[in-house]
Amino acid sequence: MIHQPDQYQEIRDAVRALCAQFPDEYFRKVDEARGYPEEFVDALTKAGWMAALIPQEYGGSGLTMAEASVIMEEINRSGGNSGACHGQMYVMNAIVRSGSEAQKQKYLPKIASGELRIQSMGVTEPTTGSDTTKLKTTAVKKDGRWVINGQKVWISRIQHSDLMILLARTTPADQVKKRSDGLSCFLIDLKTAIGNGLTVRPILNMVNHETNELFFDNLEIPEDALLGEEGKGFKTLLDGLNAERTLIAAECIGDGYWFIDRATKYAKERVVFNRPIGQNQGVQFPIADAFIELEAANLMRWKACEKIDAHQNAGAEANMAKYLAAKASWEAANVCMQTHGGFGFACEYDIERKFRETRLYQVAPISTNMIYSYVAEHILGLPRSF
Repeated sequence: MIHQPDQYQEIRDAVRALCAQFPDEYFRKVDEARGYPEEFVDALTKAGWMAALIPQEYGGSGLTMAEASVIMEEINRSGGNSGACHGQMYVMNAIVRSGSEAQKQKYLPKIASGELRIQSMGVTEPTTGSDTTKLKTTAVKKDGRWVINGQKVWISRIQHSDLMILLARTTPADQVKKRSDGLSCFLIDLKTAIGNGLTVRPILNMVNHETNELFFDNLEIPEDALLGEEGKGFKTLLDGLNAERTLIAAECIGDGYWFIDRATKYAKERVVFNRPIGQNQGVQFPIADAFIELEAANLMRWKACEKIDAHQNAGAEANMAKYLAAKASWEAANVCMQTHGGFGFACEYDIERKFRETRLYQVAPISTNMIYSYVAEHILGLPRSF
């Protein structure tokens, strides 16, 4: 593998050792069956890696965002797909940052031990998409309970989660001063909710990624299911989203190095016209270019981690890290596929699987255009475009 040991080498070595127990064949079979890597996620959980960001007083490891990002990077660099489990690491960040002490005591130790999984965040809706402040799902207080009605789409890992964080409107949009006000976050007990006001409809998609459409029909939840301050759910949500984007940037970095490793190895071994194809500049230059872009993206990942660990606003850095890393991993994926030629399309090489998986991050969890808009408005001071 490329790179010399760094200050995170102990974590890297431990995660790589665990991932070595789940070789390419394991993930290939899971992908073919459109299954869920249950054994792999259980192994990560039992080893404590999924509790990385939970403070030690609640049973977690209390690691930094930088250290947590290394875990995600190494999973993907080893040929796995963190998309099956990364929600467990960043979704609960909203509880850590915004939850009451009672909620932290109730949920975090069980999440840390693996007794509970919180892998889902219900935000996106079919009619509003990225325009989060105009979401239509409502939560109305009635007789000491919250009653929820609405619809969500592209909500991941519901079928492999016990809890979900839901964003809903608690004050009508025409009654708030700021359009981001009047939204609230809730902790949903999925085992109780499904079939009792919550209907889940799976969405088959290009990647073996469990995602769903949700329908809320008078779902009743307890009053203390509110997470954070009522009407300030958008801020609560951001605590999870910046962590999400930073961790996904690290996953893309891992993917990118996986593609570079595979392309480089194949270019050295594949002999055509009596010479390794990697001796040809037409082959080696694109690989070198992809590697340079990946190294640059990696620097922004570390900057985002630094801001989050310092409890500073990391919106700009998290967005830019996600953009650069997703772009770099996709370029590396194309280079790897091109280097392998026709063999890159064969499932046994695992390139087409990873190719599909890393392509997702050009679109989700935030699209490239939304990142452009954020940078234009919040960093460059240009007029808001929407």
